[in-house]
Amino acid sequence: MRYNDLADFLNRGKQALAKGPVALILVEDATEVDSTIQHHLQLEFKSVLVFAGDGMEPAPENTDKIHLIPYDMSADNAMTTAVNSIISAAPGVWLYYCFNAEYLFYPFCETRTVAEMLAFHTEERRNSVLTYAIDLYANDLNRSPDAVSLENAHLDKTGYYALAREDATNRHHPKDRQLDFYGGLRWRFEEHIPWERRKIDRIALFRTKKGLELRPDHTFNDEEYNTYSCEWHHNITAAICSFRVAKALKHNPGSTFDIETFQWHNSAKFEWNSRQLMDLGLMEPGQWF
Repeated sequence: MRYNDLADFLNRGKQALAKGPVALILVEDATEVDSTIQHHLQLEFKSVLVFAGDGMEPAPENTDKIHLIPYDMSADNAMTTAVNSIISAAPGVWLYYCFNAEYLFYPFCETRTVAEMLAFHTEERRNSVLTYAIDLYANDLNRSPDAVSLENAHLDKTGYYALAREDATNRHHPKDRQLDFYGGLRWRFEEHIPWERRKIDRIALFRTKKGLELRPDHTFNDEEYNTYSCEWHHNITAAICSFRVAKALKHNPGSTFDIETFQWHNSAKFEWNSRQLMDLGLMEPGQWF
């Protein structure tokens, strides 16, 4: 179904928010919009909301399966405005957000729906899932100058690390159960990435509640939502496999000519399955088997 704008959706389309999980896909350009939609439809989200500007709409065969909301992702605070508007309109619902050319993977996603995963996570009294944005990139930039290739996608199999997250109110103690995670292209090409955008952690799956707000750094105003696990054991984590950084580095005039390839000795072909990501330690099942 297509709407006139976000206000029109909130007026006429709120039935799509009645039951989660609901996926929000924020379209920044025309790259892999349809494959992003198809991937998340296969995970069986109850509703898929696509925020897209002119010239970035999905193919007609996908339009009937989604809620298409005309939206300008180049506007100031576009991400937080879109997500927080849906949070306010749908309290108590599990939401997920990503950008185009990004693909959610969680443990055993080939045989279990996202709703099944979140039902288990809810039983563990968790309201958020820590996700890592794992950079994907084409192995041959001559054949794929925009760095995007589903058939020849690669990722870094090592080079990830975490640092304690400082607490501005208590500099002697870091925040409880919170870490800043780094790695991938943001780490290898950090000279081209502003420092505030170098983290790869994102709370992309979460249950809404009154007063909850997403901040520009992909964290929430409720600090418990930003934790990687509960106090008594490890929880499920997920991965968002993303071409977003690779295509930005190749589209940006300040970096494109400095990068002839993203390949290095720790590159591995992406196998498009959750087992590879778990084997590499890029997500974990926690107590879910």
